[in-house]
This record gives sequence, C-alpha cells and structure tokens, in this order.
Amino acid sequence: MPRHDILQDIPAATAPAIASADFSIGDVVRHRLFEFRGVIFDVDPVFANSEDWYQSIPEEIRPSKDQPFYHLLAENADSSYVAYVSQQNLLRDHSDEPVNHPAIADIFNEYEDGRYRLKPEHRH
Repeated sequence: MPRHDILQDIPAATAPAIASADFSIGDVVRHRLFEFRGVIFDVDPVFANSEDWYQSIPEEIRPSKDQPFYHLLAENADSSYVAYVSQQNLLRDHSDEPVNHPAIADIFNEYEDGRYRLKPEHRH
C-alpha cells in the first residue's frame, strides 16, 4: 500500500481552540464576583500560573484553564496588589475613574477615555 494511503487513515492533529482576548493591555476592568478593579498589564492566552494556585480556588468557582488570563494592577478598598484573573471573571469598568496603584506610573503614561496608554519602552 502506498504511503499516502496509510496517512489518510490517521486523523489530522488539531490544535485546541483558544478563545480570543476580550480585553487589552491598558483596559480598566473589575472582577465579576469580588470587589476589586484594576488595569491590565499583561495577557496569557491560556492559564499560565501554578497548579497550586489553581487548586486553591474553590471548585465551585474555579474557572476553565483554556481561556485568556489577565495580570492586573489591582485595587480594592483596603490595598493595591497584583491579581491574576480569568476572562470569564472580568467586566469592563465604566466608572471612568483611574486605578490608584503605585506601579501604574512605571508601566503606563496617561489615563484617557477609560484606558491607560502603555509607555513606549514597554511595547514590543
């Protein structure tokens, strides 16, 4: 049997579908379930944190790994911190209020039209 006939019987490998990102670097977002908001400074196309971190999320609210995850300079009523959040748990923040995080000035320029502009040295 010619080689091309053998290969026809083998199913083609297909890459898993990856959801497209709904948000961009500089967008101001808020968490769907918890009281915090932040500005996106990085995006992972799929989950890219530790398995321990993932397992620490209560199972009933644990998000799927096959969606974009966002790194946020986040704030709540008590503090500023870095958060890692799945796309399904983010909503666009329409408050038109800037985020009050001390690291923003290191990464972003001005806040305009509900989003931050990345400093030129951080663009790639």
